[in-house]
Amino acid sequence: MSEKARRTAALAGTAAVIAAAAFLPTAASADGAASATPGSQAQPRIVGGGKASIDDYPYAVYLADSNGNQFCGAVLVDRSAVATAAHCAKAYPRADLRVVAGREDKRTSAGAVSTVSSVWVDPAFREPGQGNDIAVLKLPWALPFEPAKLPGSADRSLYDEGTKATVLGWGRVADNGARSDYLRSAVVPVVSDRSCAGSYSNYDPKSMVCAGYPQGGIDACQGDSGGPLMVGDTLIGIVSYGEGCAAPNRPGVYTRVSSYLDEIEKHAR
Repeated sequence: MSEKARRTAALAGTAAVIAAAAFLPTAASADGAASATPGSQAQPRIVGGGKASIDDYPYAVYLADSNGNQFCGAVLVDRSAVATAAHCAKAYPRADLRVVAGREDKRTSAGAVSTVSSVWVDPAFREPGQGNDIAVLKLPWALPFEPAKLPGSADRSLYDEGTKATVLGWGRVADNGARSDYLRSAVVPVVSDRSCAGSYSNYDPKSMVCAGYPQGGIDACQGDSGGPLMVGDTLIGIVSYGEGCAAPNRPGVYTRVSSYLDEIEKHAR
């Protein structure tokens, strides 16, 4: 099981581990082999970043089970809808999903908690390592927080190699380390499609985008799956999978949001 997909299971209870295991991609093998198969997957958390303010990122939310245990990230794309990874949306039945918004520190009761009225998962999704790792959760009411912007046709440059992007999440702060109690952020550069294909044999430039440093050290990790990759206030990626956390030459793999704009807008609004 790849590290970033494991991030989901690691941050939930035993039931979450069992429920999420079937949806963790193995595209990136835990031993770091570059020849990972298309079925492999990993689990993300924020490694090498720092504490972030929810006031600066009001669209950053997390997913919890019915007992309040955080297991994935998500992002407001409308006041009454969030986008997340498909493998996160499928980790629990809809009735057991909760969206927690406006809560920087998970130990507090700040912000708002919402149930989920409907779940859309890309019908082509099988596992993160095969792409299409995108879902939209519709909420029964509007939340009082500003949603992220979606990229437009004129925003192709946001995916250019070297573009500095910010990944957000409440996941682990080290590979197999402790989970974070509060929101964290890290800045990572967008990686070229050619370079990412050299790291992951299953890389699909139509549905995926990579971000990270060649030397590693900064990355999403376990529990960060489903969280946002932002350029300014524009959402360009959703944390999907990767091999390990912050490993050299193993950038994080994100769902390429620009490839799913029509579906996100349709199911969010």
